[in-house]
Amino acid sequence: HVRSRRQRQMCIRDSHRRERSMMNGLNIYKRKDGRYEGRITKGKTENGKRSYRYFFGKTKQVVQAKMKAVQRLFAPVVELDLTIETLYDEWLLSIQHRVKESTVANYQLKAEKHILPNFGEKKTSELSAEDVYQFIQERQEAGLSNRYIADILIEMKSIYKYAVRKYHIVNPLDGITMPKVKKPEIQLLDEKEQKKLQEYLFQNPSRSNICIALTMATGLRIGELCGLQWANIDLKKRILTVNKTVQRIRKRGSNSKTEVILTEPKSESSKRSIPIPEFLIPYLEKFQGEADEFLLSGKKTPTEPRALQYRFAKILKNGKLPSVHFHALRHMFASKCIKLGFDVKTLSEILGHSNVEITLNRYVHSSFEQKSAYMSRIQMGV
Repeated sequence: HVRSRRQRQMCIRDSHRRERSMMNGLNIYKRKDGRYEGRITKGKTENGKRSYRYFFGKTKQVVQAKMKAVQRLFAPVVELDLTIETLYDEWLLSIQHRVKESTVANYQLKAEKHILPNFGEKKTSELSAEDVYQFIQERQEAGLSNRYIADILIEMKSIYKYAVRKYHIVNPLDGITMPKVKKPEIQLLDEKEQKKLQEYLFQNPSRSNICIALTMATGLRIGELCGLQWANIDLKKRILTVNKTVQRIRKRGSNSKTEVILTEPKSESSKRSIPIPEFLIPYLEKFQGEADEFLLSGKKTPTEPRALQYRFAKILKNGKLPSVHFHALRHMFASKCIKLGFDVKTLSEILGHSNVEITLNRYVHSSFEQKSAYMSRIQMGV
């Protein structure tokens, strides 16, 4: 009788241990030899008995990974009777609370111009890899860049990842080969041309020119410069604070109308404080305004980035300098800082990057003269 009771207690403890080890529907328990064991039902034999597939590992996590891999491999295909347009609407509603307004507008533009006209009426479960590759080819033939096509596909993948999480469907975009994106060539001014630009800006010290000089000396993004107010500038401590950016986005519900918005920077790392080089202070003091006025406009409303682009293009033309994008100033600033001996971590924080890899891979450029100078150090020897 005692032995029977002990056996029952052991069975109960064994059962509880098995129950505690049930993870996401996976039956995993610890064996007497210290290993973990899991099993998945394969079905029934001809005699009507259940058949199992067994998995073993040193840890519970190893067994769980093995079991989930097999489950994914043999998971039944779920037919989802939703159109891609309906799925897109669901997905967009689910992300609106956690992304910026400009990001939502960007998603909507790509969806309404490319995704929905091509796939909107198709059932979610009917999309195939062949459909996607045909879409890529058609967009390429229409003249879209591979980078832009890749951005469209990234949005489609996000939509389908949402469907996988919510409806447990098989993702037709898994394994799709993205179009090859070439690293864009950024045209920069050389050192002589940069010096010539600086001389032009300081010889003609207008509000716009001094703000452009500020960008050359701090690496600000164009939207960040347009969003700077005098409340963000401490001339005594020589510090500027970046916490806003100006963007032009499409109005919601409109195919053509746009609006200029003042919003938070693109990421948390973009919110930062930057020391102002001392030589700029006297020039900034000449244009100092009220706390709620913008540096660039001198008013309580900001200048939009597109207007500053036009002014910058005119300055380059008047200074008889090559035409470069305003964003090139940021690249030139980064390269100059590396040449001056800045450590990459410091430079990354000044630029507002989330990691140093972005700084090194995208923003640091060496001139041919610099390469030649380094190569000249190499000498023949033992």
